[in-house]
Amino acid sequence: MATLETPPPYTTTTTTDGRGGYNSDGDEVSPVEQVRMTVTNTDDPTLPVWTFRMWFLGVISCALLSFLNQFFSYRTEPLIITQITVQVATLPMGHFLAAVLPAVKFRIPGFGPKSFSFNPGPFNMKEHVLISIFANAGSAFGNGSAYAVGIVTIIKAFYRRNISFLAGWILIITTQVLGYGWAGLLRKYVVEPAHMWWPNTLVQVSLFR
Repeated sequence: MATLETPPPYTTTTTTDGRGGYNSDGDEVSPVEQVRMTVTNTDDPTLPVWTFRMWFLGVISCALLSFLNQFFSYRTEPLIITQITVQVATLPMGHFLAAVLPAVKFRIPGFGPKSFSFNPGPFNMKEHVLISIFANAGSAFGNGSAYAVGIVTIIKAFYRRNISFLAGWILIITTQVLGYGWAGLLRKYVVEPAHMWWPNTLVQVSLFR
Protein backbone atom coordinates (compact mmCIF):
# COMPACT_ATOMS: atom_id res chain seq x y z
CA MET A 1 0.00 0.00 0.00
CA ALA A 2 1.40 3.37 -0.99
CA THR A 3 2.09 5.97 1.65
CA LEU A 4 1.96 9.72 1.35
CA GLU A 5 5.24 11.34 2.28
CA THR A 6 5.40 15.04 3.06
CA PRO A 7 8.66 16.98 2.88
CA PRO A 8 10.11 18.27 6.14
CA PRO A 9 9.31 21.90 7.02
CA TYR A 10 12.96 22.84 6.73
CA THR A 11 16.21 21.34 5.58
CA THR A 12 19.28 20.83 7.68
CA THR A 13 22.77 21.33 6.38
CA THR A 14 25.98 20.72 8.25
CA THR A 15 29.33 22.41 7.95
CA THR A 16 32.60 21.80 9.69
CA ASP A 17 33.40 24.11 12.56
CA GLY A 18 37.17 24.00 12.10
CA ARG A 19 37.69 21.77 15.13
CA GLY A 20 36.67 18.44 13.64
CA GLY A 21 33.01 18.85 14.62
CA TYR A 22 29.93 19.93 12.76
CA ASN A 23 27.48 22.79 13.15
CA SER A 24 23.88 22.30 12.12
CA ASP A 25 22.27 25.23 10.34
CA GLY A 26 18.88 23.67 11.05
CA ASP A 27 19.20 24.77 14.66
CA GLU A 28 18.66 28.35 13.45
CA VAL A 29 15.35 27.51 11.74
CA SER A 30 12.31 26.96 13.92
CA PRO A 31 10.30 23.79 13.29
CA VAL A 32 7.12 25.76 14.08
CA GLU A 33 5.49 27.16 10.95
CA GLN A 34 4.03 30.22 12.69
CA VAL A 35 7.48 31.21 13.93
CA ARG A 36 9.11 30.75 10.51
CA MET A 37 6.44 32.97 8.94
CA THR A 38 6.87 35.73 11.54
CA VAL A 39 10.44 35.71 12.84
CA THR A 40 13.44 36.14 10.60
CA ASN A 41 16.64 34.24 11.35
CA THR A 42 18.92 36.86 9.78
CA ASP A 43 20.64 39.78 11.47
CA ASP A 44 22.23 43.04 10.37
CA PRO A 45 25.05 43.79 12.85
CA THR A 46 25.70 47.19 11.26
CA LEU A 47 22.48 48.72 12.61
CA PRO A 48 23.09 51.13 15.52
CA VAL A 49 21.45 50.05 18.77
CA TRP A 50 22.64 52.11 21.77
CA THR A 51 21.48 55.42 20.35
CA PHE A 52 20.27 58.60 22.01
CA ARG A 53 16.83 58.00 20.50
CA MET A 54 16.61 54.55 22.07
CA TRP A 55 17.62 55.76 25.54
CA PHE A 56 15.44 58.87 25.38
CA LEU A 57 12.25 57.15 24.23
CA GLY A 58 12.94 54.00 26.25
CA VAL A 59 13.47 55.70 29.61
CA ILE A 60 10.48 58.00 29.11
CA SER A 61 8.27 55.07 28.07
CA CYS A 62 9.32 53.00 31.07
CA ALA A 63 8.74 55.84 33.55
CA LEU A 64 5.44 56.89 31.98
CA LEU A 65 3.94 53.40 31.89
CA SER A 66 5.16 52.69 35.40
CA PHE A 67 3.49 55.85 36.73
CA LEU A 68 0.23 55.41 34.82
CA ASN A 69 -0.20 51.73 35.67
CA GLN A 70 0.55 52.35 39.33
CA PHE A 71 -1.83 55.32 39.39
CA PHE A 72 -4.69 53.31 37.87
CA SER A 73 -3.96 50.16 39.90
CA TYR A 74 -5.79 51.55 42.95
CA ARG A 75 -9.07 51.84 41.07
CA THR A 76 -11.85 49.33 41.63
CA GLU A 77 -11.47 48.37 37.98
CA PRO A 78 -7.75 48.87 37.23
CA LEU A 79 -6.76 50.16 33.83
CA ILE A 80 -3.68 48.41 32.43
CA ILE A 81 -1.63 50.10 29.71
CA THR A 82 0.61 47.55 28.03
CA GLN A 83 3.75 48.01 25.99
CA ILE A 84 1.85 47.57 22.71
CA THR A 85 0.63 51.15 23.13
CA VAL A 86 4.22 52.36 23.35
CA GLN A 87 5.27 50.05 20.53
CA VAL A 88 2.79 51.72 18.19
CA ALA A 89 3.33 55.28 19.46
CA THR A 90 7.13 55.30 19.46
CA LEU A 91 7.49 54.27 15.82
CA PRO A 92 6.54 57.71 14.41
CA MET A 93 8.38 59.36 17.30
CA GLY A 94 11.56 57.52 16.39
CA HIS A 95 11.28 58.49 12.74
CA PHE A 96 10.59 62.09 13.79
CA LEU A 97 13.73 62.20 15.96
CA ALA A 98 15.72 60.68 13.10
CA ALA A 99 14.54 63.55 10.90
CA VAL A 100 15.17 66.46 13.30
CA LEU A 101 18.18 65.46 15.42
CA PRO A 102 21.57 66.74 14.24
CA ALA A 103 23.80 64.16 12.58
CA VAL A 104 27.05 65.86 13.60
CA LYS A 105 29.59 63.58 15.28
CA PHE A 106 31.43 64.41 18.49
CA ARG A 107 33.81 62.78 20.93
CA ILE A 108 33.49 62.28 24.67
CA PRO A 109 36.61 62.56 26.85
CA GLY A 110 37.63 59.20 28.21
CA PHE A 111 36.23 57.16 25.31
CA GLY A 112 39.29 57.50 23.10
CA PRO A 113 38.95 58.15 19.36
CA LYS A 114 35.42 56.76 19.22
CA SER A 115 32.89 59.28 17.91
CA PHE A 116 29.22 59.62 18.84
CA SER A 117 26.18 61.16 17.20
CA PHE A 118 22.64 61.99 18.29
CA ASN A 119 21.44 60.81 14.90
CA PRO A 120 23.52 57.89 13.56
CA GLY A 121 21.05 57.12 10.76
CA PRO A 122 17.45 56.09 10.09
CA PHE A 123 15.37 54.77 12.96
CA ASN A 124 15.69 50.98 12.85
CA MET A 125 13.90 47.93 14.21
CA LYS A 126 16.52 47.14 16.87
CA GLU A 127 16.00 50.53 18.50
CA HIS A 128 12.25 49.98 18.36
CA VAL A 129 12.57 46.58 20.03
CA LEU A 130 14.69 47.92 22.89
CA ILE A 131 12.27 50.80 23.47
CA SER A 132 9.44 48.28 23.72
CA ILE A 133 11.48 46.22 26.21
CA PHE A 134 11.88 49.34 28.35
CA ALA A 135 8.13 49.95 28.16
CA ASN A 136 7.37 46.32 28.97
CA ALA A 137 9.42 46.60 32.15
CA GLY A 138 7.47 49.74 33.07
CA SER A 139 4.17 47.92 32.66
CA ALA A 140 5.34 45.00 34.83
CA PHE A 141 5.45 42.75 31.75
CA GLY A 142 1.77 43.26 30.97
CA ASN A 143 0.50 42.97 34.54
CA GLY A 144 0.06 46.68 35.19
CA SER A 145 1.86 47.83 38.32
CA ALA A 146 4.83 46.04 39.84
CA TYR A 147 3.74 43.01 41.86
CA ALA A 148 5.80 43.90 44.94
CA VAL A 149 4.10 47.29 45.26
CA GLY A 150 1.12 45.38 46.62
CA ILE A 151 3.31 44.10 49.46
CA VAL A 152 4.35 47.63 50.39
CA THR A 153 0.73 48.81 50.17
CA ILE A 154 -0.50 46.00 52.43
CA ILE A 155 2.19 46.73 55.02
CA LYS A 156 1.22 50.41 55.18
CA ALA A 157 -2.55 50.35 54.60
CA PHE A 158 -3.59 47.06 56.20
CA TYR A 159 -1.04 46.39 58.94
CA ARG A 160 -0.40 50.09 59.66
CA ARG A 161 3.33 49.49 59.77
CA ASN A 162 6.11 51.61 58.36
CA ILE A 163 8.58 50.41 55.76
CA SER A 164 11.50 52.56 54.67
CA PHE A 165 11.84 53.78 51.13
CA LEU A 166 15.11 51.87 50.68
CA ALA A 167 13.60 48.57 51.85
CA GLY A 168 10.55 48.99 49.62
CA TRP A 169 12.68 50.00 46.65
CA ILE A 170 15.01 47.00 47.04
CA LEU A 171 12.00 44.67 47.36
CA ILE A 172 10.38 45.99 44.19
CA ILE A 173 13.58 46.07 42.12
CA THR A 174 14.54 42.56 43.24
CA THR A 175 11.23 41.06 42.17
CA GLN A 176 11.29 42.97 38.88
CA VAL A 177 14.77 41.85 37.80
CA LEU A 178 14.30 38.29 39.04
CA GLY A 179 12.72 37.31 35.73
CA TYR A 180 15.63 38.74 33.76
CA GLY A 181 18.01 36.81 35.99
CA TRP A 182 16.23 33.50 35.40
CA ALA A 183 16.07 34.21 31.67
CA GLY A 184 19.81 34.82 31.64
CA LEU A 185 20.60 31.67 33.60
CA LEU A 186 18.31 29.53 31.46
CA ARG A 187 19.03 31.27 28.16
CA LYS A 188 20.67 28.17 26.73
CA TYR A 189 17.47 26.19 27.28
CA VAL A 190 14.54 28.62 26.92
CA VAL A 191 15.83 31.38 24.62
CA GLU A 192 18.45 30.13 22.17
CA PRO A 193 16.91 26.83 20.94
CA ALA A 194 14.89 27.34 17.76
CA HIS A 195 12.16 24.94 18.89
CA MET A 196 11.40 27.06 21.97
CA TRP A 197 8.72 29.53 20.96
CA TRP A 198 6.49 31.92 22.87
CA PRO A 199 3.13 32.53 21.14
CA ASN A 200 2.43 35.76 23.04
CA THR A 201 5.45 37.47 21.50
CA LEU A 202 4.59 36.67 17.89
CA VAL A 203 2.12 39.58 17.76
CA GLN A 204 4.79 42.05 18.83
CA VAL A 205 7.31 40.59 16.39
CA SER A 206 4.87 40.92 13.50
CA LEU A 207 4.32 44.58 14.43
CA PHE A 208 8.07 45.22 14.48
CA ARG A 209 8.43 43.86 10.98
